Amino acid sequence: MSKPAGDEAADRARSRRRLLSLAEFVAVAGLIVAALTLYLNWSQRRSDAADKAASANAQQHERGRLDLVATVENDGRRIALRDPNHDIQDVTIDFPAKSGIARQAPVGDPVIDADPIAGPMLALTDGQADTKEGRLPVLITTRYWDGDTARTATGLYDVIWSTHGRWLRGRALRLEGLRLKDRHGTVAKLDAAWAARRG
Repeated sequence: MSKPAGDEAADRARSRRRLLSLAEFVAVAGLIVAALTLYLNWSQRRSDAADKAASANAQQHERGRLDLVATVENDGRRIALRDPNHDIQDVTIDFPAKSGIARQAPVGDPVIDADPIAGPMLALTDGQADTKEGRLPVLITTRYWDGDTARTATGLYDVIWSTHGRWLRGRALRLEGLRLKDRHGTVAKLDAAWAARRG
C-alpha cells in the first residue's frame, strides 16, 4: 500500500535535511582541516625562521669570540698571545693587587713578559724547594677587531710557571703556559683567585 502524498513529501523533506546536514558537516570539517593545515604550515615556517635566526646569532657570536692562543718563547722568558681569527690591537695584563707585580701593557707584540713577574714570585717562594710549579692568576684585557667591529674582552687566566735552581746563581722563573679560567674576568675574581691560591 502506497504512502499518502503528504507522508512522502515529509519523508523527502527529512531526507533533504539529513543530506543538507551531512553536507554542512563535511564542509565544516573541511574548513577545520584547511585552517589546521594553514596554522601548522605557518607555525612550521615561524619555527624554521626562529631556528635560522638563532643559528645565525650563534655563528656570529662564535666568530666574534676571542680565543687566545699562548706560545711560550725564549725558553720561558715570555708568552706570545694571538688569536687565529682576529687581529689583536693591544693587550693589558693585570696581576693580583697583593702580588706586587705591576701591570703589563706591551706596546709591540702582545706578550706576557717573565722579567717583571720573576722577582716578586721568587720572593714569595723564597725558602721553598728550588724546583717548584704553580699558577698565577691574571686578568687579560684584549682589544681586537671582529671584521669591521672593534671589540674588547676581559678574561681571567692562569699563567703557569716553574722555578728551577741555577749553579751558583740562585733560582730562575720560567713561564710554562696559559690557561683560561673565566671568559668574564673581573678584578674581584682576580683577587679572589689569588687569595684562594695563597690560602
